[in-house]
Amino acid sequence: MAYTVTIEEENKEIASRYKDLLKGTYRTLTTADKKEIRKAFELAVEAHSSQRRKTGEPYIYHPIAVAKIVAYEIGLGPKSIVAALLHDVVEDTHYTLEDIEREFGETIGRIVNGLTKISRLNKEQDASIQAENFRKMLLTLNDDVRVILIKIADRLHNMQTMDAMPPHKQLKIASETLYIYAPLAHRLGLYNIKTELEDLGLKYTEPEVFNDILAKITDSKEEQDKYIKEFNKTLKDILNKEGFKYTIKGRSKSIFSIRRKMRAQNVTYDEIYDKFAIRIVYKSDDKQEKFDAWKIYSIVTDHFQPNPTRLRDWISQPKSTGYESLHITVMGPDNHWVEVQIRSERMDEIAEKGYAAHYKYKNADEKETGLDSWLNRLKETLENPDGNAVDFVENFKLNLYTKEIFVFTPNGDIKAIPKGASALDFAFTIHTEVGMKCRGAKVNGKLKPISHVLISGDQVEIITANQQKPNIRWLDFVVTARARSRIKSALKEEQKEIAKEGKEILARKLRSLKLTYNEKTVHELASYLKLKTSFDLFYRIGNGSIENSQLKDFAAQKSNAFISFFKNRIKRTTSTPPNNKEEINQKYDMLVFGQEEEQLEYKLAKCCNPIPGDKVFGFLTINEGIKVHKNDCPNAVGMQAKYAYRIMSAKWIDSTQQDFRVFLHVSGSDKFGLVNQLTKVISSNMHVNIHQLNISGNEGVFDGRITISVKNNKQLTRLVNNIKKIDGIEKVDRIYKQ
Repeated sequence: MAYTVTIEEENKEIASRYKDLLKGTYRTLTTADKKEIRKAFELAVEAHSSQRRKTGEPYIYHPIAVAKIVAYEIGLGPKSIVAALLHDVVEDTHYTLEDIEREFGETIGRIVNGLTKISRLNKEQDASIQAENFRKMLLTLNDDVRVILIKIADRLHNMQTMDAMPPHKQLKIASETLYIYAPLAHRLGLYNIKTELEDLGLKYTEPEVFNDILAKITDSKEEQDKYIKEFNKTLKDILNKEGFKYTIKGRSKSIFSIRRKMRAQNVTYDEIYDKFAIRIVYKSDDKQEKFDAWKIYSIVTDHFQPNPTRLRDWISQPKSTGYESLHITVMGPDNHWVEVQIRSERMDEIAEKGYAAHYKYKNADEKETGLDSWLNRLKETLENPDGNAVDFVENFKLNLYTKEIFVFTPNGDIKAIPKGASALDFAFTIHTEVGMKCRGAKVNGKLKPISHVLISGDQVEIITANQQKPNIRWLDFVVTARARSRIKSALKEEQKEIAKEGKEILARKLRSLKLTYNEKTVHELASYLKLKTSFDLFYRIGNGSIENSQLKDFAAQKSNAFISFFKNRIKRTTSTPPNNKEEINQKYDMLVFGQEEEQLEYKLAKCCNPIPGDKVFGFLTINEGIKVHKNDCPNAVGMQAKYAYRIMSAKWIDSTQQDFRVFLHVSGSDKFGLVNQLTKVISSNMHVNIHQLNISGNEGVFDGRITISVKNNKQLTRLVNNIKKIDGIEKVDRIYKQ
């Protein structure tokens, strides 16, 4: 439909929208505030006067709409409203940042500058560049959190008005919104905006699914409204008797959350029962607030049967965004489950406005809030230079949407950590050094491994050991971005140390083979062994992955000039030239199964065609052995639901970086201090980890079983030889079943 409006009508509409913006702002505006907002509005109107949106409408409609979201829905003050009106001026018009700072001051200039930088960054297409851009964008959170809040408002209005864009742009913007902006809105407590961003994202990424669920919600709305009315009548009668002042709101679950539940539970729309929630918002003073919440809870559960597994108490321990509420699920009329949310007007305001309302109610003498501490932790993570940006964004996203649990330190302090976090994650939340040296944990007084998954209410004491250091297996069970980034950084440092040692070993070995140690020889050897970098070569020499026989073969080839020339010609045309990046090539050359990471025969499933590096699982078939499927295979949910006992964990690994579990049987004469010597010898062997040590002595005879992790056979042979040298040890055998 063509846009046909006269200039006069447009000017009236612009004036009307501006008045509407000032009418319902969350903060009270002074005369000076209104004057500043008016000045920003007039500058934006003049700056954007020649611009049009894709719909044909004047461009100024967009900054006004963004300012309105900032003022009404996020609840920010006059400075943010001014910055929202000006957010595209520097990017799209002849005005400069200096002009903005001169007219509106340094704070507004800084916010507009942050928004301009984000706008420019998002124009890149490449995934890794885009991820790096998000890292830079998130850095502005600590610089001034208002930059991100205004950017979220900007993205919301763009999503609301995207119909005129070509489909490929709609898909790109919607995907980016679901990828980062909706999770950010969630983490900043903007639940209404998060919900709308998710639904609009689904509208453009999966339009058929979106329209199908929307149609079903619309069809059932009359019936749903009738049900809510009936449920509310009972609630009103009992709350009125107790003299509460309150309002009751009924709300449908979002289309996105219904879709997520349908996929997670593998059910149809009709099989989802809690498609809507009832919210009781009560008036109360500060002293009575908590008491009233639990009193209403008691009244509701006296009349409706609660589901005890579905109680969520965010009042005793608010979320780190400041969110407070009691959530209960009760059996309503006609045996339908209904979620009831109980919160005060203050709690409801914080839930609706997030950051802004949280600070409205914060006292000056209050301690650092959850949001403040989250922002501080975030800055530390963002500024860690290690690791690539794509990994960073993926890990960061894990911490945006995760549900929280609350665990106690030995002193009784409460720590909020993501659901599914291990004892090792908890160790890293206390301090990086505690995490690095974490050996185990006492959970509720009982000794547990570092991989133990914590639940709300656990009291956790971390046990450390000076000789402990991170290994690659740790990445299999940590879920927090902080722990993952610290472990990866430590592993990288360890790899550098191994490579440094490998470089010296290689120089000695090449000299003994009568070969000159120089850059040319190193590159030729790396190429011969099909490795991409010299670092790769040094690392593998250092950890013993490359056998002496391979080096001898290389030397033999070098001695024949003709063969050497011929083969080098082939290598130059077929192999990847070495690059100087000190990065280990992730080859994913082996698939292993189960906790013991065994190599077993398998076939790749044709339904999802997994490739090395994919997240996969093994399925034990009746006639065809193990079939390997991707975790997101269309058949995965069905197989896991019906045949859980036939599912095997599996993962792709780089065999040169893998540890292998080995069982040793040690026997001899029981001498004083022998156990101490034995553990010292094992610990002093580089990169060997002890998992289990069972020693028994009987009338002078010593017998022990040891479980260790080694990199390869060469390392094991060296260790066995060193153990045999201990006075009193007579026999060391490798056993293959524990």
